[in-house]
Amino acid sequence: MAKRAKPSSPRKSGGLPSKKDIIAYLENADGETARRDIARAFGVKGEARADLRALLKEMDADGSINVKGGKRIERADTLPPVAPIDVMSVDDDGDLLCMPANWRGETEPPMIRLSARRAAKVKPPPGVGDRLLARLFPAGDDGYDASVIKAIGKGAHRFLAVYRERRRGGVAEPVERRARDTFTIDEGDAHGAKDGDLVWVETKNKRGYGPKKARIRSIAGHIDDKHAFSLIALANHGIPTDFPPEVLAEAEKAKLPDLGERTDLRATPLITIDPADAKDHDDAVFAKADDDPDNQGGFRVTVAIADVSYFVKPDSALDKEALKRGNSTYLPDRVVPMLPERLSNDLCSLKPDVDRPCLAVEMVITAGGVKKSHRFMRAMMRSHARLSYEDAQAISEGGKASKELKSVVTHLYDAFHARMKERAKRAPLDLDLPERKIILDDNGDVEKVVKRERFDAHRVIEEFMILANVAAAEALERARTPLIYRVHDEPDEEKLESVRDYLDTLDYSLSKGAVRPANFNQLLKIAGERDQKEMVSEVVLRSQKQAIYDTENIGHFGINLGRYTHFTSPIRRYADLTVHRSLVKAFKLGPNGQTEKEAKALPKIAETISDLERRSIAAERESNDRYLAGYLEDRVGAEFEARIRGVTKFGLFVMLDESGADGFIPMRSIGAERYRFEEKDHAVIGETTGGMYRLGQAVKVRLEEAAPLTGGLRFEMLSDPLPGAPKRKGTVGQPSKPGHGRKAAAKKRGASKGKGAKAAKDKPANKKKRRSKANAKPRRG
Repeated sequence: MAKRAKPSSPRKSGGLPSKKDIIAYLENADGETARRDIARAFGVKGEARADLRALLKEMDADGSINVKGGKRIERADTLPPVAPIDVMSVDDDGDLLCMPANWRGETEPPMIRLSARRAAKVKPPPGVGDRLLARLFPAGDDGYDASVIKAIGKGAHRFLAVYRERRRGGVAEPVERRARDTFTIDEGDAHGAKDGDLVWVETKNKRGYGPKKARIRSIAGHIDDKHAFSLIALANHGIPTDFPPEVLAEAEKAKLPDLGERTDLRATPLITIDPADAKDHDDAVFAKADDDPDNQGGFRVTVAIADVSYFVKPDSALDKEALKRGNSTYLPDRVVPMLPERLSNDLCSLKPDVDRPCLAVEMVITAGGVKKSHRFMRAMMRSHARLSYEDAQAISEGGKASKELKSVVTHLYDAFHARMKERAKRAPLDLDLPERKIILDDNGDVEKVVKRERFDAHRVIEEFMILANVAAAEALERARTPLIYRVHDEPDEEKLESVRDYLDTLDYSLSKGAVRPANFNQLLKIAGERDQKEMVSEVVLRSQKQAIYDTENIGHFGINLGRYTHFTSPIRRYADLTVHRSLVKAFKLGPNGQTEKEAKALPKIAETISDLERRSIAAERESNDRYLAGYLEDRVGAEFEARIRGVTKFGLFVMLDESGADGFIPMRSIGAERYRFEEKDHAVIGETTGGMYRLGQAVKVRLEEAAPLTGGLRFEMLSDPLPGAPKRKGTVGQPSKPGHGRKAAAKKRGASKGKGAKAAKDKPANKKKRRSKANAKPRRG
């Protein structure tokens, strides 16, 4: 029997212990405890043992403990139906991310999500740091959804920080960008942390005056680790980096299938085209001219996708872990995969010259690029070449390659050009925004930031993947098999009105009523001719809703398609894995198809993986911000060309042209005069001159502060505002007055130095004004 620590004051009276006493006893126990151990520790004898059994059964039912086999007992790593929770943060959609207030499990606490809709029903609305009594509903991914019963005060805020040692104890410096305070860590609360450790910290209740205090709960890493920036982002969002032993063991046991009843595509010269540094290859393509005389000029296009569903069986350890992650997460220094490397980089990866199982679709398209038919098959393939986008582009332009490879690439491009005719008629939203990639050196530091080049090779793969995804959605609808769609709703009318107001100030017009992607494309075309494309692109982008996963089909506005799903990347997206299983079931393609249990769970799975996708996007963005802040730290004081990416009542968000780094200009750093925020115009406007800074405007800024730990960059505006107030119907803008611009403000600051007696004389009045402002009722942010 395992050695156990006795409770501090076990009762020998023979009476029943309280629930609190039992939980305290289990916290000091080493592993599982027998019921008789609890009875012995608290002196429970005779008929009272039956009462103890009933009490333990009640605690098992409410989730306080786990009773195994009737007699073996351990503290609970799951949550009861009703429990206190602490609000930890708010995601991009306004949902509150929470933690159980009294988590004592040995694993990381589960994620609890309180939707913005449910939170809005609580009065006053809860915020970060609040403690709530909530009803919890399992979310199917070891997480929970919450419904608030009542607010019960403030809870302990848990956050990631850097620990700095002091003479007795130390201090914790939060890595969250919005955090302003440091927290004192008493010596007894350091729990072995050393200087520079990244630590999980929990605030302590503050009494009276003095510094804010906290305690260290666990150590996550060290700030000097070259991967610290990514580590912080992953830890902040609860993205798991290590696979449990049972998942790795399952992956190691996986073996390639025999050909069996699979279609043999090994002689078909399928090739992969991916980024040069890609390690997993989940799609391969092939095209040839259609020899059907009724389809003159048409093509047969084959898209083969890694058969992940063969290896990842429903409800297996691999499947549960993949759903827990939802997707792979891509950071500058690493990829956190959805599946272990044994699968993602080996057995599932369509590497050249080796047999790999796949799920393939052959599609017949016309000379005009319209899909006539499609056929799905479970097959065995062998990639004939691994090309980068640069390689494929070079071959298409006459570069050196074997005769067979040149023929394959030529036919792919010919079929692509046919598809472009269909695309031109369909007119998807054409927001071709620049993408950047952070390049690290051997030491893990940022060497440079480069703009990703867009080749026709990228568009070739994109078009064939879209075609295959549409075929999957159509095939499953016809087979009446449940599936998860990729949906993108049209913009809200309220957002469209905001877009129309902004465009009106630039002398553009957007049609009233329903808007299609083609309407936006026409705007962008005109904006390009006026050299205002980026300006207009920003507001168009902000009008769009986020694409999500759903079992209810509403179409995909951006691609302008009536039905769409994700089928082509099952190595890195759980959504695609569910679609593969749906296809296997629908067309009786062998084992590991969709089960009845999974079919019923698809709505919840869709909601979960949409949340997890947002989580990964946020972690990727945060990691990039920290790397870029570290990259620019030595350039504080330098001037940069930038563009305004966001306008708020607190200031301006800008993006540097050179690196794509995002930063903030507080209102006080915009100009000498007072600026007011005009939401409809996406601008801040000077109250004296009418000069304005607006969304999409090109500006010059100076870097004032770079904080790699939080990823924050603060700038000062150098460019003068655009002259005049925004032009409105029936009004005339007021011109910008001389001596009130940003450059004039800089001169004034220089001239004000050394004003001597006059400056001293003015001080009391200035102080009086500041006191008046301080006593004013604060506005909510």
